[in-house]
Amino acid sequence: MRIKSRWHKNGQSKSMQQVASVMAFIVWRVAQNALKRMQNEQYDIDPGPQYFAFLAELLIFLIQIADRIAYQRLDAGQRSEFTSALAIRVAEILDENASDLLGSPQTGSHRERFIALLNELAADYAEFKYTDAGPEFAFLRYLGNRVMATMAQKDRPWVIDQIMSLEAPEAIATVQKGMHDLFDCWTEKRVIKS
Repeated sequence: MRIKSRWHKNGQSKSMQQVASVMAFIVWRVAQNALKRMQNEQYDIDPGPQYFAFLAELLIFLIQIADRIAYQRLDAGQRSEFTSALAIRVAEILDENASDLLGSPQTGSHRERFIALLNELAADYAEFKYTDAGPEFAFLRYLGNRVMATMAQKDRPWVIDQIMSLEAPEAIATVQKGMHDLFDCWTEKRVIKS
């Protein structure tokens, strides 16, 4: 999957909000790509609530990956600003798309529900290790189990392996590349400006 993760060389430094917004778009595209690949592999993920439940699980996982990379590259204040802006922008994108397809929920919004789920799962994901080599096995297994719960019964026996072996590694690689490219450009522009 090709992504745009480099700024045009205009010499202007970018705010953390701008970096997070670009990363949110990348995360969204990566999650959609994984969903399409799953559909191509004959997993039943029909447009509707299940479609967005699947996307939400993958988006939350990818936000966690981006946050772990931010932890390695940024100070605590920058990381907090980045991850908050990333989560909010991803929630906005999800809300726009879910509202178009499903309409508005009776209470709250799709955005609020996504943020609540993200906050709920953050504590669980915090238990798992992430190194330069990527997330540990348990990190991936947790995602697989979360995705399995969104799937039709006939697809459940195979989905964890599909997620852990194929979808998550490709998604992680794309997010890692995007994060490294964006932060390398962001750091260069900050140094040039100083």
